[in-house]
Amino acid sequence: MKFFMDFAAGSLNKCGEELCGDKVEFISEADGFIAVLSDGLGSGVKANILATLTSKIAITMLKEGLPIEDVVDTIIHTLPICSVRKLAYSTFTIIKVNQEGMVYIVEFDNPSIFFMREGKIQSLEKETREINGRIIHESHFKLQQKDTLVFVSDGVIHAGVGMVLNLGWSWKEVAQYLQSLGVEDLPAKKITSLLLGVCEDLYIEKPGDDTTVATIKVTEPKLATLFSGPPCDKNQDSIVVEELMQTKGKKIVCGGTAANIVSRELGREVTTSFNIIDPRIPPIGHIKGIDLVTEGVLTIQGAVEKLEQVKVSKDLDFLYQEDGASLLARMLFEECTHLKILIGRAINPAHQNPDFPNALSIKLNILHRLEEVLTSLGKIVSVVYY
Repeated sequence: MKFFMDFAAGSLNKCGEELCGDKVEFISEADGFIAVLSDGLGSGVKANILATLTSKIAITMLKEGLPIEDVVDTIIHTLPICSVRKLAYSTFTIIKVNQEGMVYIVEFDNPSIFFMREGKIQSLEKETREINGRIIHESHFKLQQKDTLVFVSDGVIHAGVGMVLNLGWSWKEVAQYLQSLGVEDLPAKKITSLLLGVCEDLYIEKPGDDTTVATIKVTEPKLATLFSGPPCDKNQDSIVVEELMQTKGKKIVCGGTAANIVSRELGREVTTSFNIIDPRIPPIGHIKGIDLVTEGVLTIQGAVEKLEQVKVSKDLDFLYQEDGASLLARMLFEECTHLKILIGRAINPAHQNPDFPNALSIKLNILHRLEEVLTSLGKIVSVVYY
């Protein structure tokens, strides 16, 4: 894609409920992006089931290229009927972006989307039509750099109703708040966290409804390449280092053996820092021309844990430490949209349980977890084995 969709979502459960009645699903791939926000009828377990079914059905069918008519028809005929209200009901907002930045939005009974360009709320031209008795609203337009799309469940515009505010937080007031943030300079995660934080305050930390915010921010692709582990064939050392150095963007080396290979092939010294910031994380190293050099398994494990924390945390202060795991996690989260991982499959005995086959080495497992968590954060990750 010419653009990258920086995406983040977060929810507040209705007070007293363990499960959220809203559900967000998204797919970020090289040829396009799809996001679905669904709000199930009521709250708790039943609402969670309705919202989950709706979002899973919608995103799976849209990914396969099926038309919205088929998606709505399938949702209507698949959702279980509520025994109390005699309804199978779940609202949804769907956003689909293609390679050229053309966006298609479908809204059914959710609050209207907030579209911001140059920091200002823009009105969207909408077409209304009926599909199997359901009225949907459709929008088509082309995205530009730094455009921001914020879509929410009705818990946002009802925030504070009967508490801080008599009638809740209206759509216009939410729009004014978003304009006041200066969203052009904020990542999607920050915008989502700030809006959710205000909702939580208006509810006095006791949400009267499930409340969900999802944000899409259009950014330029930021490339990075990470090399970890020696290749099975030593003759490939020069090949993997050449690939690392020829790629654009950030260059990261994780692991002492990998650092020594890069040092030898480039004829550049590797130096090690003696600053121990976190006793659990080994110190970082330095090689001229490499943006970050760290230890292997322990540091990657620490970075994975921090990236998993990013998904559920409102405050990201834990990323702004200077230990190797924080530096790695911060670089992959903030300075990378597309990551290529170069994995050497030679087995380090220190990283291997002798009872496990080679495919289950600790190093490979940790790198696989890194790939999974970055993908769940919307990054485009590719893996090359040596």
